[in-house]
Amino acid sequence: MIDHVGLRVSDFESSKQFFAQALAPLGYELIMDFAPAAAGFGVGMKPDFWIGQVEESRPMHVALACPDRATVDAFYKAALAAGGQDNGAPGLRPEYHPNYYGAFVLDPDGNNIEAVCHKPA
Repeated sequence: MIDHVGLRVSDFESSKQFFAQALAPLGYELIMDFAPAAAGFGVGMKPDFWIGQVEESRPMHVALACPDRATVDAFYKAALAAGGQDNGAPGLRPEYHPNYYGAFVLDPDGNNIEAVCHKPA
């Protein structure tokens, strides 16, 4: 079981604002802020999604579980409104499994952030 994940970002403040807006539909909030070095987002008092300032980032892929397809859709809209780039609109991905419903957005550093629901509609 994964306890937390961290992404390297090249513009800490911009990325912090992006993730605060993009992750809000998933119930995430900024919980810990060690500006200008790191920030942790999560639900409740547990930060499990971290960003950290580096000079040069290397894109990664992170998938965040959603309770339903509407939350996937809300994440996608919020992430685009926050300045993310479309990397796969919400929809079924039957090549993974019949109920795999996901959306993909690139953050300001090119990280592929996915919201996914594995439940049927």
